[in-house]
Amino acid sequence: MGVTVGLLLGLGLLLVVWSIADPRRPRLTRRPLVRPLLDRAGLSDVSVRGLLGLCTGSFLAGFLLMTVLSRVLVIGLVFGLLAGILPIAVLRERGRRRLREHAELWPDAVDNLASAVRAGLSLPEAVMQLGERGPEGLRPAFVRFARDYQSTGRFETALDRLKNHLADPTGDRVVEALRLARDVGGGDLGRMLRSLSAFLRDDLRTRNEIESRQSWTVNAARLAVAAPWIVLVAMSLQGDVLVRFATGTGTVILLGGAAVCVVAYRLMLWLGRLPGERRVLA
Repeated sequence: MGVTVGLLLGLGLLLVVWSIADPRRPRLTRRPLVRPLLDRAGLSDVSVRGLLGLCTGSFLAGFLLMTVLSRVLVIGLVFGLLAGILPIAVLRERGRRRLREHAELWPDAVDNLASAVRAGLSLPEAVMQLGERGPEGLRPAFVRFARDYQSTGRFETALDRLKNHLADPTGDRVVEALRLARDVGGGDLGRMLRSLSAFLRDDLRTRNEIESRQSWTVNAARLAVAAPWIVLVAMSLQGDVLVRFATGTGTVILLGGAAVCVVAYRLMLWLGRLPGERRVLA
């Protein structure tokens, strides 16, 4: 019974992966669901196929390792699934961390832009100088902007590439303000940038205070979900205990426990979530 359920679960997972990765299906351009994840993590050069391949490799590695250790197929499948979604979880965390880091840097970058405009630099020059004098974490994006602008001479195109590379709601607002100033002229651009900088600092201060209080909820959710699986890994060394999971009842308990952990973890994160900015100008 346990072997049958495990084989059916593995076949279902294979069909899901195949339906996503089949190049003949036009729905593979569902990349909008995955591409922004890579962009937010700062991995714009990584392809969607590469990410899917990494998830598949992680699944196979986790499945084979735990199957060998526990000698129970369903345990190998459960841990294989956990290993398969691990790259997605890492990307999400990296994207959130990158956005937080950028949020701390944008006020200084906007101040730098306002100072450059007030000093009389042209708009492209003011943006390009951020690659040398801007905040350290944002410099690579503006160095790339400078290369794009110098090679094409097209400010609009370079701005579009900058916005896609940053994949940042705040960056979208700044880029669109610069685009508007370039198109219609912006005598109040310096004042607008200074106001935006003050707003960003106030928003960052408030968000940091809330996140410091919310962090215990996230840590508690992760600990509660990880604890039973750590115990299960420790039990993998006891064959007489794990053999019970090879039965039909043990398989149902294991799969039900995995489903409950996933639902409970997502529910706790949803209850403790903070509203995030969306890229409405992307």
